[in-house]
Amino acid sequence: MKRTLGFFAAALLAAAVGAAPASAAYPDHPVKVIVPFAPAGPTDVMARLIAQKLSESLKQQFYVENHPGAGGNIGMVQVARADKDGYTILVASSSYTVNPSLYAKNPYDAFKDFQPITLAAASPNILVVNTDVPAKSVKELVDLMKKDPGKYSVANPGVGTTPQLAAELFKLTNSLTSPSVPFGGAGPAIQSAVGGHTPVAFSALPPAATQVTGGKLRGLAVTSAKRSSTLPDVPTMAEAGFKGQESETMQGIFVPAGTPKDIVDLLNKEIVRIMNLPDVKEKCAQLGFDVVANTPAEFATYIKTDVEKWEKVIKDAKVPQIP
Repeated sequence: MKRTLGFFAAALLAAAVGAAPASAAYPDHPVKVIVPFAPAGPTDVMARLIAQKLSESLKQQFYVENHPGAGGNIGMVQVARADKDGYTILVASSSYTVNPSLYAKNPYDAFKDFQPITLAAASPNILVVNTDVPAKSVKELVDLMKKDPGKYSVANPGVGTTPQLAAELFKLTNSLTSPSVPFGGAGPAIQSAVGGHTPVAFSALPPAATQVTGGKLRGLAVTSAKRSSTLPDVPTMAEAGFKGQESETMQGIFVPAGTPKDIVDLLNKEIVRIMNLPDVKEKCAQLGFDVVANTPAEFATYIKTDVEKWEKVIKDAKVPQIP
């Protein structure tokens, strides 16, 4: 009898173990975190910060690999095609939501190929002017640009960046014909504005913030729904009287679609906790980012809204698609 009971106990234990999810031991080996841009940029810095904290909390190595190229598409496609086991994670910026409309044949589906984990943090864009420009407000700038459209050219970091699209949205909304001047990055665009060569610029907040606080550029408005903690004295576009101009550069976390829900939930829980740590919040503030750390469902809604918004701007502004 005892032997029979022992047999049934062993059988029940085996069944219980067999019923456990395949991902129960996750992570049991190193996890790759892909950044689709070159090292040292804001997405790379954010990814390394999160990877370090995940390594500490989950007792397994999370390591970053950079796979730049094609506006981030090379790295993003690598993750889309990776095994659906949680061992390949993507940290992406807003090119994730822009590229589906910017590229004529975008190689990934923003809605079907990835499972959103969380929008870790976001940084607004900012409208700045050279200090010699007499405009002290967005309204005054619009009036100047309408009066003399050829005089106030608008610098941006490059075609397809959210600052460039924010500038196009601003011009469309206000019927402005001032020329746009794309540069090969935020640094050259900001320096051109500082030098007065392109007296107006739309930029991501981090590279412009030091020039604003240093008095070399005048910040007229940020494109977030609320003021940025980095430049609290600069109003939002809505506060300046121009609604519907919201745009930002996100830092989002994804895994391949089909990744087990328990892994998705674990990564969301851990990353949300990490993003709310005091030292992480401080580092984000130094980078010009505000922590968001939302749920997968909330992030999925954000992605849908952002893809649709930039699709409309690209179409209405006649931004040429990349072959």
